[in-house]
Amino acid sequence: MRVLIVKTSSMGDVLHTLPALTDAMQAIPSIRFDWVVEEGFAQIPGWHPAVDNVFPVAIRRWRKSWFSAPVKAERAAFYKILRAENYDAVIDAQGLIKSAALVTRKARGIKHGMDWNSAREPLSSLFYNRRHAIAKQQHAVERTRELFAKSLGYQKPAAQGDYAIAQHFLTTASSDTGNYFIFLHATTRDEKHWPESHWRNLIQLMHDAGLHIKLPWGAEHEHKRAIRLASGFDNVEVLPRLSLEQVAKQLAGARAVVSVDTGLSHLTAALNRPNITLYGPTDPGLIGGYGENQHELRGAEKSMANITAADTFTALQKISHIAAE
Repeated sequence: MRVLIVKTSSMGDVLHTLPALTDAMQAIPSIRFDWVVEEGFAQIPGWHPAVDNVFPVAIRRWRKSWFSAPVKAERAAFYKILRAENYDAVIDAQGLIKSAALVTRKARGIKHGMDWNSAREPLSSLFYNRRHAIAKQQHAVERTRELFAKSLGYQKPAAQGDYAIAQHFLTTASSDTGNYFIFLHATTRDEKHWPESHWRNLIQLMHDAGLHIKLPWGAEHEHKRAIRLASGFDNVEVLPRLSLEQVAKQLAGARAVVSVDTGLSHLTAALNRPNITLYGPTDPGLIGGYGENQHELRGAEKSMANITAADTFTALQKISHIAAE
């Protein structure tokens, strides 16, 4: 059985889809998946053992110059690949009009998605052949697991979902696996940042306990922040610029992680690493960390500044057994 998944973005949403593939793989051993995903996240689907082909799409980039000759040529090439296979099922797990109209509609096969009352954008349901009612008051992972189960005709397992990607990275673990912590300090919105002074206070506590920290970064302004955070500490390593897969390898080998609200926090959960996510103005609600050893600290009055380094260190001690050493 061959199935096409349409789940293009964001990083957290793409990762939240993985447990549904594991359910399907266990229920239907012969099943194989292809996956349409935004080009920036194209490395992720291939980490799952049930995925054969990943088809990068660039809707975000294309819409900036939709009618230019190069973009039209890219779209034509993408649609040629997309329509080469007649799938047994096409599952649109995105639930948005743009992905339904620009991708799902063009694919060949019976199209499944959430119904009018379940999809994030109800109009997207008009592009599906089979529409499924999916309860909203459950975690995003569970909603997607339910959509796959109803689309493919099996009972959704009661047990917690399995991302099934940790093993992909354990085979290439480095010699320092389990001997370092990772601090994910970068996020998109200013109000979701933890003050640099708080990070440095936490680093000092880690330094006093003899614990090593690694700081990844993506954009140059994040690199500069990492350098500022590490300044004066010999227990902090600012990592070089890494690909998403390389970051995942670092996370997979970490003893534990402290993160702000960012896509890499969801990657940490998918890799089954102990993680403390710091929340201020955002409510994790039904889209927070999903998996084992996922914890959260929330700032009073929705302020990140109200989460102290001391409280964070105490929480970190509990999940990583620092005090036992």
